[in-house]
Amino acid sequence: MIDRLGASGDRIALSFSGRHIRSDELARAVARAELPAGPGPVGCPADADPVAAITTVLACLDRGRPVLVGGTQADADRIAGDLPEGTGLALTTSGSTATDGRPRIVARTVESWLASAEPLAELAGLGPDDRVAVTGPLAVSMHLYAALHALWIGATVTDDLSTATAVHATPTRLARLLSAETAPPRTAIVAGAALPARLREQAAARGIRLIEYYGAAELSFVLAADHARGGGAGGTLAPFPGVEIDLRPIDAGLELWARSPYLALDVVGGRMRRDADGFATAGDLAERTPGGGIRVLGRGDAAIITAGATVLAEDVEAHLVALPGVRDAAVVGEPHDLLGERIAAVVELEPGVRLEAVADAARAALSPVELPRRWFAADLPRTASGKPARGQLREEIVAGRLGTGHPPPFIDGRSA
Repeated sequence: MIDRLGASGDRIALSFSGRHIRSDELARAVARAELPAGPGPVGCPADADPVAAITTVLACLDRGRPVLVGGTQADADRIAGDLPEGTGLALTTSGSTATDGRPRIVARTVESWLASAEPLAELAGLGPDDRVAVTGPLAVSMHLYAALHALWIGATVTDDLSTATAVHATPTRLARLLSAETAPPRTAIVAGAALPARLREQAAARGIRLIEYYGAAELSFVLAADHARGGGAGGTLAPFPGVEIDLRPIDAGLELWARSPYLALDVVGGRMRRDADGFATAGDLAERTPGGGIRVLGRGDAAIITAGATVLAEDVEAHLVALPGVRDAAVVGEPHDLLGERIAAVVELEPGVRLEAVADAARAALSPVELPRRWFAADLPRTASGKPARGQLREEIVAGRLGTGHPPPFIDGRSA
């Protein structure tokens, strides 16, 4: 990466909040960066200034030090012994914290990320003359990748959408761009949730080259489509270059497995399933379409993908059950036009406990991305083993059958 920065000479590498940094200036800043002593991982806090964050990450990559993106130095010191050998990037996963408050961490080599840089550049038609806008915090893996990818191709990383030629965004962010009066960038690379058909149509009407991809923090790129070239019809995607796909039957349907050079090493404090043949899965379900494409249906009932973040239902349920007045709880993903899925919680309450009080208490116990947006008070249906039947609950919520009793359901603290 540093060699590429040096080769870019006096091109603008970073442009954030009106601050412009040339590639050679960034290379010198990386060389001068002071890292904590020792061989262990270096923390790069979630609230770090983007220029400082990128400098720290590049300095760690240049010196062969693992970097914990989204964590403090104390966090990095704490997980040092847990990282697998060869870890270059340790990425805190969005919205999936364990019940003890520690984030799950995707550990990967630098090569596993940069191996996809050239295929993505070719797919999206990006090059050194582009200005690539990052629309979210760099502690989120898709945004950090967008920044590193832009630097790898010699382009400018920026937060200025008005001058950007390309943007990485979730469907929610793309919807905002399309509704704005100002002209959006000519290329949009979108991931994080299923892309609604109306957004595809709006992007096409405005002449935007739309690249849609499906991936996961532990798998990186898996499927993709270039809508400008007729891909993505009906929400179908094709394997990303270099990826082999295997759809394997399970009780819930077909589970998507992938084998590629882009896979992470492991997930510290989490679950990453691999097989002896080098395939791995994040638990997403998918189906093959008559035209030979693949349509991702979402994860099984234990994981919810909302606005680009993956939230594990069990984690949220554990926090809710710990709240006063809650006997039991189940959390499901409810289909949502922009978010992909909206988190809905169904709680069994002790007598005299108000649903509004539980929702208020949850705000202090959960991160904003994990916080349910729709609340129901009801007896939970159970599986044969006595566990909450999330699939049945999701069907009842989608069909509107769960919102007919008392107390009424609530959305964001307001009556639904």
